[in-house]
Amino acid sequence: MANIIELKGIYKRYFIGMPNELEALRDVSIDIAEGELVSIVGESGSGKSTLMNIIGALDRPTEGSYSLGGVDVASLSQNELSRLRKTRIGFVFQTFNLIGRISARANVEMPMTYARVGRGERAERAENLLALVGMGDRSKHKPNELSGGQKQRTAIARAMANDPDIILADEPTGALDSETGKLVMDLFRDLNKKHGKTVIIVTHSKILAEQTNRIITLKDGMVIDDRMVASP
Repeated sequence: MANIIELKGIYKRYFIGMPNELEALRDVSIDIAEGELVSIVGESGSGKSTLMNIIGALDRPTEGSYSLGGVDVASLSQNELSRLRKTRIGFVFQTFNLIGRISARANVEMPMTYARVGRGERAERAENLLALVGMGDRSKHKPNELSGGQKQRTAIARAMANDPDIILADEPTGALDSETGKLVMDLFRDLNKKHGKTVIIVTHSKILAEQTNRIITLKDGMVIDDRMVASP
């Protein structure tokens, strides 16, 4: 498989030149192939959130190069970065980030609205995606009418709205009980195996990480371990 992500010599510094200068990432080099199921783990302050922001094209490295699908991310304008995020990356967050006043289907449609997909196509695709994650009978419910697991499955359907190459999940089971978290993790594996999505899960949970096929461990802004795991 070809690499979909190539990070070479990534450094990220804040407050450059000031007494409180902070080096959040230090010489990070990672390749991730298309179709991998990967976890990035580390304690608080390890740099994993900073790395997630760079992989998600939400932030730029201070030094080093980042290629996503053969595109040099550093060379892109803000508009091009925005387009990349909308079309190539689907985001899933611990806090779901659903809009409370609209239905599950409308939440899933939102990324397609920004991508200027027609109304009929948006509605049909949203319904199909909700069915895919087991939420077909909850499409008209608002977030406050859904359980935590149902909210996260809706968020995963939303992440799939524009058929991205990569699903980037930040502590996706952190707000869920263990049983519901397992169901959500099963869904990520399904998207990876049956739909060919590259799934990257950023977590502090070793239990969650062991359910992926590869674990990248960060400490003090550096990669200290990168190992394959037997298929869960």
